[in-house]
Amino acid sequence: LGRSRERRRRRSPWLLLAPLLSPTVPQVTSPPCCLCPEGVHRFQWIRNLVPEFGVSSSHVRVLSSPAEFFELMKGQIKIAKRRVVMASLYLGTGPLEQELVDCLESSLEKSLQAKFPSDLKVSILLDFTRGSRGRKNSRTMLLPLLQRFPERVRVSLFHTPNLRGLLRLLIPERFNETIGLQHIKVYLFDNNVILSGANLSDSYFTNRQDRYVFLQDCAEIADFFTELVDAVGDVSLQLQGDDTVEVVDGMVHPYKGDRAAYCRAANKRVMDVIHSARARQQMLHAQTFHSDSLLSQEEAAAAGDRRPAPDTWIYPLIQMKPFEIQIDEIVTETLLTEAERGAKVFLTTGYFNLTQAYMDLVLGTRAEYQILLASPEVNGFFGAKGVAGAIPAAYVHIERQFYSEVCSLGQQDRVQLQEYWRRGWTFHAKGLWLYLAGSSLPCLTLIGSPNFGYRSVHRDLEAQIAIVTESRSLQQQLHQEQEQLYLRSGVVTSATFEQPGRQVKLWVKMVTPLIKNFF
Repeated sequence: LGRSRERRRRRSPWLLLAPLLSPTVPQVTSPPCCLCPEGVHRFQWIRNLVPEFGVSSSHVRVLSSPAEFFELMKGQIKIAKRRVVMASLYLGTGPLEQELVDCLESSLEKSLQAKFPSDLKVSILLDFTRGSRGRKNSRTMLLPLLQRFPERVRVSLFHTPNLRGLLRLLIPERFNETIGLQHIKVYLFDNNVILSGANLSDSYFTNRQDRYVFLQDCAEIADFFTELVDAVGDVSLQLQGDDTVEVVDGMVHPYKGDRAAYCRAANKRVMDVIHSARARQQMLHAQTFHSDSLLSQEEAAAAGDRRPAPDTWIYPLIQMKPFEIQIDEIVTETLLTEAERGAKVFLTTGYFNLTQAYMDLVLGTRAEYQILLASPEVNGFFGAKGVAGAIPAAYVHIERQFYSEVCSLGQQDRVQLQEYWRRGWTFHAKGLWLYLAGSSLPCLTLIGSPNFGYRSVHRDLEAQIAIVTESRSLQQQLHQEQEQLYLRSGVVTSATFEQPGRQVKLWVKMVTPLIKNFF
């Protein structure tokens, strides 16, 4: 562990930032948290990587339940006038999912028939393999929309460039999804945005616990995520009205074309979005700062249409390792590296399978950790048929190994595992809350699609946001969200692994090291 700690220090995540910074940004070589050491402003180093969006906390609402998430989405679709943008792993095929599609159809119909027709456009980004599974699937659910509104609806299906050739021919359906996926979950309606880890499927609308944040009237953030989804859409396959797929003109095919050329093109397309948004936000910040400095207090007060000074900052964190984009990984590692003694990190994942780098940081740094994970009964794979049914046991094995390492290092007081359990529910919540030393409320949260595992870092396309706030009311919302999730959990002890049903079969123990990077 000592060698591991030394290795992590030598390879500080901050050293990885240089290739991602625009040439016009000065290269900062001091540790990031030393830049602005006071309170929430210590996190402003993140804007060296991604656009920084300053908002009022009154525009940020934390949702708590699948039903609230579902009803809000339907309501937002019904009132959208200009754009609906939805990025998800897949769209389910049940009656609740059909309700969403019906809402989209109704809004598109109204936009055409209104006295003053609006130019409503719908863009949907899903994963190709997951969205094509079975005879009735995401594609067949969306075909009627495409056929009826071909000029207003776009359905993009991302196909990982790593699934190609013989591998693509030989790996059967369901298993081909292990190679890499479109995993971003963003739901956007005009200038309102929901960031979540939840997919567009019935269980995520009823009894699958996730996290969700609603950003209201945040035009710049909505523009950024629209452009991001457009960029990924442009390097994806386009669903046609006859259920075939085509490549955007001029784009390299994701699995038939040259892999390196495709990944270079995808990297450029996505990084152009990030760099241009950063430049816009820097210019906006400079203009606001300059104009504010020229106004007297009386003039500023008289300018009623001016925005209130932000008390909350949103940073979009993108991870697309197939395209050599590692922003989320770098920011997460840096946050864990810099978490000081006395700080508390509440980290949650539906699938406990931390990367070695994240495990090293949890075990080798000074902050206190409470890690929330799914008990086997609320794991999404519990009761599944075939090999998938053994996945909860594999997670138990990984959990037990990590717990044993915590104990062997004498870290039980600093690193605590907790298991979520709720009758009739499954658990899919992910992210973290950071409480600075001496604070009873979090000033930073990460929320979105990543699970902190190998897949999230290396295989899939992921996006989340860092929310940094000095607003006490928003901090209380985030604290309450954390408490409500952790209240339904029990602390893991050595006795946990002696319970009936926790005995892991030998073959599962043997294959887990071989397959843990695929689930």
